[in-house]
Amino acid sequence: MKVMVGGTFDPLHDGHRQLLGRSFELAGPAGHVVIGLTTDQFASRKVHPIRPFAVRKADLETAITAMGYKVLWAIEPLNDRYGSAIESDFDAIVVSEETLPAAVDINRIRRETGRRKVDIHQISCVLAEDGRWISSTRIYRGEIDIHGHMLR
Repeated sequence: MKVMVGGTFDPLHDGHRQLLGRSFELAGPAGHVVIGLTTDQFASRKVHPIRPFAVRKADLETAITAMGYKVLWAIEPLNDRYGSAIESDFDAIVVSEETLPAAVDINRIRRETGRRKVDIHQISCVLAEDGRWISSTRIYRGEIDIHGHMLR
């Protein structure tokens, strides 16, 4: 199965690890995972600073390698909400609660352009110790660490 997933992944936190883990799990040993990594220009819309694409890509490659998945995978630049998901041939997309609307849009656009829809797999966002979502914004604000432990 070919699976797509996307994000900024900065910093890479436990919510991202769950998203990636589900993607590799769905793909299975003979599958393929395509990870869309937001470009610097697209990521600049974030409210907090973002490290350069090359740095985020290197961190993502290191993390995936450390996870030990034996599945083919590739990282591609993500210049907008949809990336190559509109035109690529793939089976499923993995999203969080926060990014579900983009996946719904992808299927709508695919249908409108005569392409088959893809399965949408939504994971639940990982919660920090305080019961709120782990997010890069909260990490940058110094509220929590990448595992959701409170810092204040």
